[in-house]
Order: sequence, then C-alpha cells, then structure tokens
Amino acid sequence: MAKYERRFQGDFGAVLSQLHNGILSGSISASFEEGSNYIAGDFRCTVRVYERYSFVGGNRLSVTVTLVGQGEELFLSAIASGGSQAMFFKINTWGEEAFLEKVQEIAERF
Repeated sequence: MAKYERRFQGDFGAVLSQLHNGILSGSISASFEEGSNYIAGDFRCTVRVYERYSFVGGNRLSVTVTLVGQGEELFLSAIASGGSQAMFFKINTWGEEAFLEKVQEIAERF
C-alpha cells in the first residue's frame, strides 16, 4: 500500500475536478468506481475510489482519494492498494506506486 498526503490552499471544486479528470485521463483502463460527499457549512469532504488495470502486475488496483476543505484550506490523502499477486505478502508494488504518482503529479500543480 502506498500513501500520499498534502496540505495546500485552493478552490475545492476546481481541485476535485482536476484530480478526477487527471486520474481518468492518466490511463486507458482507469475508471471511477464510487464516491461520497459531505458538506457542513464551509466544511467539505469528498471520498473517491478509482481503479485501473496494471499491465506490469497483470491485475487491477485502486486508489482512494479523500479531499477535505474548509474555505480554501485543503487536505488531500490518496492511498493506493492492490497490484500484488502474492498470497501472504506483497512482492510488487509498481502498479500502486505508478497510480499514486499520477495523483501526486496532479496535486503538485496546486
């Protein structure tokens, strides 16, 4: 499992839109699986789950993206999972890391 977290300032809706579009356009096999939104006053929290096929690992893997914001103060947490074919321990995490790097690449633009 690989994780990326970052605090920054920005427009919640614009950041979410760029993350969503960037993840889906980053791989021909990427798909949006499910999401959840919560709003209370100026506090917002969105959780999104994306999947894609890993050609290197020969299987599917996911990344869960959580974006939290209050005003322009934002926090992003992205956790990738899957991508290993071993039964008791992970023998390769290349697919997870590559999927997570796509999220990081998009987030570093802000």
